Amino acid sequence: MRNTNRALNRMVLTLLGIVLLGAGAALIAAGSLPGAAEVWTSTASLVRDQARNLAGMAPLPDPVRSWWLVLGVAIPLVGAVLSAAWLASQGGGKTPRLAEQSEGPAGRTVIDSGLVSVAIREALSGNTDVLSSSVSAWESRRGTALRIRVEARKGASPRALADSVELLLQQLDRLLGHPMPVLVRITSGTRTQVSGSRRAR
Repeated sequence: MRNTNRALNRMVLTLLGIVLLGAGAALIAAGSLPGAAEVWTSTASLVRDQARNLAGMAPLPDPVRSWWLVLGVAIPLVGAVLSAAWLASQGGGKTPRLAEQSEGPAGRTVIDSGLVSVAIREALSGNTDVLSSSVSAWESRRGTALRIRVEARKGASPRALADSVELLLQQLDRLLGHPMPVLVRITSGTRTQVSGSRRAR
């Protein structure tokens, strides 16, 4: 339900991880292998010489001296701006307002997601198969959507829990006057394993 592009995020994180792993391996090799330090030194000297040659190929008046220096400063700046714009577009989406209806000069009606969260938690608290629940509202392409997470007791029927949540959502739709996109996630965890020894039905 977020605006984050998960596939792109994973690709960027994977590439960043590979680069960091390579840099770490190179540093370890430079400190532990006898010939690695010499390779690093010769490579650095070669790169330095190439940089001086490039600087001489595109001269500028002092104090800049070279177009390559301008390019070397401009590229990180552009990268920083693009990174800031990309970060600003990530994540987010979470909203405290579940629904809002304007009524012209008479005012407007706003339903807070906290109210719905408390109502759903209270409704599920009487279900012995539910250990805990959480509710949050998110902005999606289809409008505001709910995300409900239910932690089930060991041996609980997911189908029965889904039916219970579906009944609550039908009542919520009647309250709002329109259906709302909902993601229901039924999970189990450590608390589930130690909460009881009931068998699956």
